[in-house]
Amino acid sequence: MTDPNRRRRSQRGLSHDEKDLWRALTRDVQPLPGREDLAGPESVPPEPAPMPAAVRATPALPPPQPPAPRPASSLPALHHGATPGVDRRNADRLKKGRMAIDGRIDLHGMTQEAAHSALIAFLHRCYEADRRCVLVITGKGRDSEGRGIGVLRAAVPRWLNEGSLRQRILAFSHAQPRDGGEGALYVLLKRRRQ
Repeated sequence: MTDPNRRRRSQRGLSHDEKDLWRALTRDVQPLPGREDLAGPESVPPEPAPMPAAVRATPALPPPQPPAPRPASSLPALHHGATPGVDRRNADRLKKGRMAIDGRIDLHGMTQEAAHSALIAFLHRCYEADRRCVLVITGKGRDSEGRGIGVLRAAVPRWLNEGSLRQRILAFSHAQPRDGGEGALYVLLKRRRQ
């Protein structure tokens, strides 16, 4: 069964503007030998038609741009204890708290906005100073309904997966009890490229 709308479209023919555009596009085209009769009288105008204003006004395309750097979103999301791109020895050392802690920041008691800003500034400073393993203390906290996970404890892993922070972080894991347990994170930073 054929679509009645399609039949109408194919029977409507070309508008005057469409014919002018077609002539302008095909004026330099020469038919293949022995195919002149298939070209039809309308497809080759007796004299070159002026190019429509819409075609003349089309700006040239800009040159292709080099590929953009890989966005953070294309990096795998980090989770507690997940260590993509970290060798097994260093992953175990991170999880067991056996890496030297090169810096620490205590966020608990701060508002989300203040904690977010402080964390970004701290991690950027640590990265620039080539510090590898840092301790981020969130506190265990409670949510607004008194349940066992605090706002900062839930927010910090999300923040570590955002934009420029994610590009500088290899892994993070809950700290050992002596360093704050589930109220703190060990964060392993990438080495700074020279």
